[in-house]
Amino acid sequence: MEIRLDGKTMLITGAGTGLGRATAIEAGASGAFVGVHYHRSEQGARETLEAIARAGGKGCLLQGDVTRRPDVDRIFDQFLAASGGRVDILVNNAGALVKRTAIEDLDEETWNEVIAVNVTSAVNCTRRAVPLMKAQGEGVIINISSIAAATGGGAGAIPYATAKGAINTFTIGLAKELAPFNIRVVALMPGVIPTPFHEKYSSPEQMEKFQRSIPLRRFGKPEDVAAAVVYLASDRAAFITNTFLNISGGW
Repeated sequence: MEIRLDGKTMLITGAGTGLGRATAIEAGASGAFVGVHYHRSEQGARETLEAIARAGGKGCLLQGDVTRRPDVDRIFDQFLAASGGRVDILVNNAGALVKRTAIEDLDEETWNEVIAVNVTSAVNCTRRAVPLMKAQGEGVIINISSIAAATGGGAGAIPYATAKGAINTFTIGLAKELAPFNIRVVALMPGVIPTPFHEKYSSPEQMEKFQRSIPLRRFGKPEDVAAAVVYLASDRAAFITNTFLNISGGW
């Protein structure tokens, strides 16, 4: 059964590469008007928007640093102007490991950056989206967490895993707070999926070790996450909130 998002608007942070890009393309192909946000990956974001157009969808580019509230306000203003004044679905996807480091070597600057890009960004965007969704009488917020929140992360990834654990707690509290307003909140917990994220942060040796430890003995694909986002954002999932979907091959 085909899942459609016709007439819906979706803003995806960090949609220039990786999981965000795959999700934007899938959502656009499913009928949603997609806000393709990026911070520095302009070329990737433009390629994402072009892929959406080739799939028959529509969207717009949105640039800014979602760790900063003034940028978030501008991003939302631009999206609302392009989308007809609605934000039906927010996908808090922006995030980064920043760098692998042992806890005894963790400096304050790295810690603050990890929290900002993974947690503060989601809080900033959600804060802006909630009043709009309340006024509409409905909405969906999808937080991209990580299996690291459950496992503690791979070598040198404790700060990232901790940040994603915070996203899970944020999801639980937000789902309960917003349920009376017909706003659903869910989180996805992807496992190891080859994307530019792992090209940057994981060595070939680490990736080989990861693959051996996955019960299905293979990596996932960005499209696996994209399909789950589209389903959870759709009316087919209208009774699903305060839920975590593990997309990790069995971890």
